[in-house]
Amino acid sequence: MMETKTLIDFIEANRSEYIALEKLLTSKKALAPENGGEGELEKCLALEGFLKAHGITKLQRFDAPDGRAKGGIRPNLIATIDGESDDYSVWVIAHLDVVPAGDLSAWDTNPWEAVEKDGRLYGRGVEDNQQGLCSAFAAAWSFVANGIRPAHTVKLYFAADEEVGSRYGMIWLLENHRELFRKEDLFLIPDGGDKDGVTIEIAEKNILWLKVLVHGKQVHGSRPDSGKNACLAAATMTVEMRRALMNRFNAKDDLFSPNYSTFEPTMRKANVEGVNIIPGLDEFYFDCRILPQYSCDEVLEEVQKTAAKIEKEFGVTIEIESPQKAQSLPTSKDALVVKKLKSAIKKAHGLEARTIGIGGGTVGAELRNLGFECVVWSTLDDMAHLPNEYCVIDNLIKDAKTLAVLFAE
Repeated sequence: MMETKTLIDFIEANRSEYIALEKLLTSKKALAPENGGEGELEKCLALEGFLKAHGITKLQRFDAPDGRAKGGIRPNLIATIDGESDDYSVWVIAHLDVVPAGDLSAWDTNPWEAVEKDGRLYGRGVEDNQQGLCSAFAAAWSFVANGIRPAHTVKLYFAADEEVGSRYGMIWLLENHRELFRKEDLFLIPDGGDKDGVTIEIAEKNILWLKVLVHGKQVHGSRPDSGKNACLAAATMTVEMRRALMNRFNAKDDLFSPNYSTFEPTMRKANVEGVNIIPGLDEFYFDCRILPQYSCDEVLEEVQKTAAKIEKEFGVTIEIESPQKAQSLPTSKDALVVKKLKSAIKKAHGLEARTIGIGGGTVGAELRNLGFECVVWSTLDDMAHLPNEYCVIDNLIKDAKTLAVLFAE
């Protein structure tokens, strides 16, 4: 108990260090090449330096090759804090990459400069996923700085490429360095949660992104009879595809919110540059979040049926691609990681936690599908990907305390 109090007091006393780390990381624009960036190398190097300066020196880099990124790599960093026992490790997995800032006019501050105001830090990535990253650092540092060994070995994994599919992050590490992970290990991902920090995510909806290319024939706007309007066909398909999917995959599961599968049209690419031009090509996208009882392949079959109908009606041809396709098995609500996290939340804050499912995707899906039981949890206001994204500093510290208790048990 005395050791736990020492850890908690230390975490509370070093608020300025977590703010400094947030500011350092926000200044390193870790965007994937798909989002117009150079990857995570600069941010990873900055983090490595910060960790070493704070006594966390047992570091390993696993660099996934990617010729599009700076240095030709996508870095994955693992920090180890040796425990009293190594019968299993407690992993905390945060990601280094962020999403683009979006419309800069919607921001009140520079998104690439963390600004502190009224107990919050504003900037791109400060919550998603730097808050969880900094909480993990704070908890681990409290042990190292005070010469206290955690009960079990602690592993902090700072992953690349989470925002666009984890091909150079968790997936690459599992494919090339599976020996790092043991089935008895506990995996915690601080990349989702609620404002009270009482929901423990144990299941995710399947994710299916669809890219749809409609090929028609471009003609003058006054002569639709001599062309094939790809825009019209695409618009019709958008509506009919969503309706067909919602009707067929209509089950409900109250573990999730919303409690049904969602099929939403999102991005649409520009087709022509003049109002008087009927486009011969139209490109649009769907983001599908599917209850685990349905497979992505079932959804794709239904999409192909709609595509065939639209091709026949409009005389166009349609190509369908899947930029992201992720199935996810659930973690048991009775898993050891669930029980231990519930206990740590109760001991640290007197709160009763509960299990849920989510529609968002995390690296947890990759672990669960290979038989590793993991949870997603943190205390946050869910500002991910929004303009004026912020992190509540007290939430960061609160979660660090929970992790410290978890590590101590």
